[in-house]
Amino acid sequence: MTDEDLIDEQIRYYDDRAPEYEDYWFRRGAYVLGADEDAAWFRETAIVEAAVDAFDLSGSVLELACGSGVWTRRIAPRARRLVAVDSSPAMIELNRERFGRASVEYVLADLFSWEPPERFDAALAGFIVSHIPAERWTAFWGRLATWLRPGAGVFLVDESVGRDRPASDVPVTDGSHPQRRTLGDRTYTIVKRYWTPGELQHALADLGWSAALHASGRRLFYGIARPV
Repeated sequence: MTDEDLIDEQIRYYDDRAPEYEDYWFRRGAYVLGADEDAAWFRETAIVEAAVDAFDLSGSVLELACGSGVWTRRIAPRARRLVAVDSSPAMIELNRERFGRASVEYVLADLFSWEPPERFDAALAGFIVSHIPAERWTAFWGRLATWLRPGAGVFLVDESVGRDRPASDVPVTDGSHPQRRTLGDRTYTIVKRYWTPGELQHALADLGWSAALHASGRRLFYGIARPV
């Protein structure tokens, strides 16, 4: 598969997954793993959510891969203006129904080709870093730097490397390798690269970014990155 094929199938996967996407974050249905595991997960998500709440998102804000609204619900009430971008029509529609307001502009677009007509005071990228194909990696961060006003930062949150990640029948050895996902009887191939905070900091430094990233526990990392 080419990286364009992977991106197209990744979009289809998240479009089809939209109705159940938040079950993962809130540990509902098939994602209930037991009292101890769920408690550990919620301790981590509370740390990340508190860090998002402490990040200045009061101005003109860009949300990359807004999805069904895990982060929009925390940003929209605070931002003077929020531009929420996603490539999934189903995700955009769910988000708009739940959190749409006059200050939120929804944009249906592929982040690997979209160009905004403005610059932003801050941005949030939730669970998008792990889905960037290796062939698009350098260009993506170069373009993102031009979308920000001087001094602006991007809040990053994603899954980190762990003993059960990658959980796939196709190992992920670098960003170009695919991972298979299933929904019912449907199978999809997507990009999924897991990082440690330190690995990602070094990778971003090579591209002219300064990042301070932290592990919230054993499943997630978060922090702020800025173009130097």
